[in-house]
Amino acid sequence: MRVAGVLLAAGAGRRFGGPKALVSRGGALWVESALSVLREGGCAPVVVVLGAAAAEVCARADLDGSVVVENTAWTTGMGSSLRAGLAALNASADAVVVLPVDTPGMTAEVVRRFVDLASPTALLRASYRGAPGHPVLLGREHWAAVSVSATGDAGARDYLRAHGAVSVPCEDLADGADVDRPEDLR
Repeated sequence: MRVAGVLLAAGAGRRFGGPKALVSRGGALWVESALSVLREGGCAPVVVVLGAAAAEVCARADLDGSVVVENTAWTTGMGSSLRAGLAALNASADAVVVLPVDTPGMTAEVVRRFVDLASPTALLRASYRGAPGHPVLLGREHWAAVSVSATGDAGARDYLRAHGAVSVPCEDLADGADVDRPEDLR
């Protein structure tokens, strides 16, 4: 089973005070850490979708070995980044793990759990204490329909709900928190 990764890192991080791809914690930029989590979890290739501050992210971050895609429509929301990432995927992948850059507590073990469950028909979403979270896994058979439905900031949320995505509990491996504001880090 070949599972790709898509890292959504195009936002401006208005509520955070700047692009979250450029946030540094523990010596690494979040975009680098998330890329490592996807790789170490078994995803290949990994597509990194950039938008706001794309040139600065490329200049400062070590993205070697990934496929970097610039989403010129990043201001329209996460949906356009998801579409750009899916469009850039290698046709030989059977599934894709999608991860937003603002989940600094994510672990390679969570990604590995999704890679182990992957199939071309799979539709999976992480849950943490019963609440939906990230990452999500989209089997190849869902990519076209997800691309059509992904609009605004919802990404694949509505598609996942409408098509009965299987909940995969992950609180034993990560906290699942997405960080919208600096105070969310405390």
